[in-house]
Amino acid sequence: MNLLSCFVKTGPSALTPFLRSDAQGAVLAETMLDPTVELSISEIARRTGLLPAIAHREVTRLIKADVLRDRREGNNRLVRANTDHPLWSVMSQIVTETYGPVPVLRDLLNGVVGVREAFVYGSWAARRAGRPGPPPRDLDVMVVGNPSRTDLLDVAEAARERLHIEVNIHTTTPATWAAKDDPFLATVASRPLIVLISQEATDG
Repeated sequence: MNLLSCFVKTGPSALTPFLRSDAQGAVLAETMLDPTVELSISEIARRTGLLPAIAHREVTRLIKADVLRDRREGNNRLVRANTDHPLWSVMSQIVTETYGPVPVLRDLLNGVVGVREAFVYGSWAARRAGRPGPPPRDLDVMVVGNPSRTDLLDVAEAARERLHIEVNIHTTTPATWAAKDDPFLATVASRPLIVLISQEATDG
């Protein structure tokens, strides 16, 4: 299974030419999509899947550029988006529509009963994994579990409104996903998958 644990790539972004690196896009997605939230660098590293040193480096660069702001609270360095930046609205739109799918879908699916695992697959996952190609025209999501179809339709609609891209959610049972006997599922599993929700997280 070609599985990418959220964000692990630190090279150039294949999703947009307007960001310096894939790691930068990952950090910005976790901080800019909800500018009211403050995150520690360790939490940013956990959410993005970046090594703490790389997360620290990217955050420091963005603070120096005044894109992010930080403050100290005890031993923690808390980071938030700088909404007073003159390019805030433009940057926010670019980040939301390129790197936004993971935090947006992750947060929406975390509230759905019956979801054991969830991944993005297809063209967006391929670009996110660094494979070159045209910009994705939609988002393909694989949900493993037994959630309500109505709940998933609500998730797809909420994500579409937020990300301005069509969202297609496919479901399968844990047993079927584990077996991979279905040719479609075997193909999905053989290509890049971007983790939204892991079995370890739901079991924990």
